[in-house]
Amino acid sequence: MGGTPRVRRVNTRETIQAVALDLFVEQGYEKTSMREIAEGLGITKAALYYHFKAKEEILVAISQGLGGPIDELIAWGRTQPSTLETKRELLRRYSEALMGAAPLFRIMQENQAALRALGIGQTLNDRVAAVGELMYEHGASVRTQVRISDALVSVHFGAFSLPSLAGDPEEKRKALLESALETLDSALEEGL
Repeated sequence: MGGTPRVRRVNTRETIQAVALDLFVEQGYEKTSMREIAEGLGITKAALYYHFKAKEEILVAISQGLGGPIDELIAWGRTQPSTLETKRELLRRYSEALMGAAPLFRIMQENQAALRALGIGQTLNDRVAAVGELMYEHGASVRTQVRISDALVSVHFGAFSLPSLAGDPEEKRKALLESALETLDSALEEGL
């Protein structure tokens, strides 16, 4: 019985985050108020404030949730040998994780000045750097390192640009990943 309120609170927090994320994407982070989030949930502002004191707290929670798969990927990558297959799998998993976090990237891209103080951008940069460290081939030529970087950057920034292209989102993600994997393969084959 003691666990019920906790489960309910987690579900409520997740619901708040989902509604807020939709509003942040639709209207913009700065233009969305706590009142609008409460209205979108069908609750009072007081009930919303019970869970989150400000919309900044909501966005930080969203960022942590969407960044979880990337954190898991980094932890996994650190336990793997530095092989071509590991690097290929890192790119595959990174591609999937980025697609799940695409709404957050859109919010961040459109509201950079307002979000700078929250530290979300720095956390994202740290995650990208950690994935990069797992991808790089220590002792390889500069050219090989640059080509590996090309593959990683292609997957990373491709996640931002894919929504503007026509077509099925998953098909576009797979095509982008295939191109990045070809770049990675050629870079490592050339560097051997």
